[in-house]
Amino acid sequence: MLKTTTLTLRKLKGVRPIVAVTAYDTPTARFADAAGVDLLLVGDSVGNVMLGFDSTVPVTLDMMVHHTGAVARANTQALVAADVPFAEAHFDFERVLASCQRLMQVGGAAAVKVEATSAQASLIARLVEAGVPVWGHVGLKPQQIHTLGKYRKFGSTPEEAEGLLDDARALEAAGCFALLLEMTDPAVAARVTAAVSIPTIGIGSGPEVDGQILVSADLLGMTTGYVPGFVRTFADVGAGMTRGFTAYAEAVRQRTFPEPPGADTSESSR
Repeated sequence: MLKTTTLTLRKLKGVRPIVAVTAYDTPTARFADAAGVDLLLVGDSVGNVMLGFDSTVPVTLDMMVHHTGAVARANTQALVAADVPFAEAHFDFERVLASCQRLMQVGGAAAVKVEATSAQASLIARLVEAGVPVWGHVGLKPQQIHTLGKYRKFGSTPEEAEGLLDDARALEAAGCFALLLEMTDPAVAARVTAAVSIPTIGIGSGPEVDGQILVSADLLGMTTGYVPGFVRTFADVGAGMTRGFTAYAEAVRQRTFPEPPGADTSESSR
């Protein structure tokens, strides 16, 4: 299998759906890569999923660099992209470029994702010119949660629909290699997908996009709190972990682990 690049992802539009998931650590990245996932996003959702925060807002650039490095060191065939965290993309160009530089040079990301509108198109164009591949993110922007007040679907009014189309076209013109459509009305997501020549990857945005992404903990049944209604659970890893920890605790308490000296351990796992 050849290494996935921004170019190979772009060529998948209209050929087959793109498969993307989030990853925040080396083991998850390796398992997802072995399954043939095209794109691994080191999302700022690490705050909700791994770090105990109630939103993505507390996630810092240092945290993103740390987790991006863990995923990149898995040396996957999948493309590794990293989120530019809260507010970083709204500073002056030099600081934004320096942030992206850290995510790529230190963290090892091959691309960055930016929650953006047409207002940031000129900044994104300069990043692309500097050699930073940018994945644009439109629709629901979780970094705006304190402004929004709650998570909701976007594109339900004609004004929002036209705004999303304008943002998508502007980000494509700025050089984004793909767009993420989060919690976008499915009919509007289909219109955006038809209006741009770059791939659209949806989450909670219906089936008529060029690919799908889910949070790995959600699809694996590891999320202990709220799971969005659009998620399908494809495995029950959380229950398996509980069984494993329970069996271990019982073995320790009953002194069946570790085995006494001289016991035959040929059938036991490492």
